[in-house]
Amino acid sequence: MPIAQSRRRFLTNLASTGAVGLVSSRGGGRRSLAAEPPPEVTTIRLEKDPVLCIAPLVLQELLRAEGFTDIRYVDLTEAYVRRADAAKSSPIADMIAHGEVDFGRDFVPAQVLGMNGAPITILAGLHLGCFEVFGKDEIRGLADLKGKTVGTMAAANAGERPLLTIMTSLVGLDPDKDLHWVSDPSLQPMDLFLEGKIDAFLAAPPALQEVRARNIGHVIASSITDRPWSQYYCCMLATSTEFTRKYPIATKRALRAILKAADLCASDPRRAAQLMVDGGIAARYDYALQALSEVRYDVWRDLDPEDSLHFYALRLHEAGLIKANPQKIIADGTDWRFLTELKRELKA
Repeated sequence: MPIAQSRRRFLTNLASTGAVGLVSSRGGGRRSLAAEPPPEVTTIRLEKDPVLCIAPLVLQELLRAEGFTDIRYVDLTEAYVRRADAAKSSPIADMIAHGEVDFGRDFVPAQVLGMNGAPITILAGLHLGCFEVFGKDEIRGLADLKGKTVGTMAAANAGERPLLTIMTSLVGLDPDKDLHWVSDPSLQPMDLFLEGKIDAFLAAPPALQEVRARNIGHVIASSITDRPWSQYYCCMLATSTEFTRKYPIATKRALRAILKAADLCASDPRRAAQLMVDGGIAARYDYALQALSEVRYDVWRDLDPEDSLHFYALRLHEAGLIKANPQKIIADGTDWRFLTELKRELKA
């Protein structure tokens, strides 16, 4: 359901984060924070990758305000390359399951594939609308991809291919038979497209901004505007099941910081974009600002993450990519307790 951006006209950060200079919209968050015991651990490890959707995970002052004093970022570039051949396993989910990072975000289909039997727990949805599919002029929609060549990043194959598989399946194509898949570890999909080696590809920020700036191809599907993709979370936040079990207070505090950061991205994208550049997360302010201005970070209070998870898990099940039914995936791999509590605490 559409949710007006104007409903989120506030800054939701702690007054104590002087380095960032933000204030919370209400005192309730501060009161609940003071009443809570400190986190069981003060070290937290989060993913760091080039995708700008990671914005809510990298605003460190909010994490410090929650009691985390040792904030570490694990660069996933090498992990993507190392696991690029695991087409049915998300590198991010794999690192969470193996204890290499404590929290990470990914496309929902990749998260579902990664949590399929692995000790991963999804805590919340992060945002809507971060990817678009581009194609040649003669390709007007997803159904026109029949017999065409579709490119994916070899390093992020686990995220893009399942998503494109679901999208093309819903328009009546057989992704295994009707599409020709191409990836090259040395080239971006947009470069493969420019060289005439593929007919279509999916792009997410900041690659999405570069594709637009260079007028490469044209949009044939958009999660920003097109149903059903614009109605479901693109990315969700996950942690290891063991971390949540051992450190429930730290889990809640980390999630609170990340959700407040999402509020900042929605209410003040210019500030958030500059913080990403200053922190070395984003190379270009204009790309970061464009992404943060479009991606829907304002929906975590209103949109049901379980609905998104069910939608994608069902599509993956129908495509034969997972054996477990959506109900089992949700029952075994989610914990909404912390999100429910924070929705009450951080009321708009």
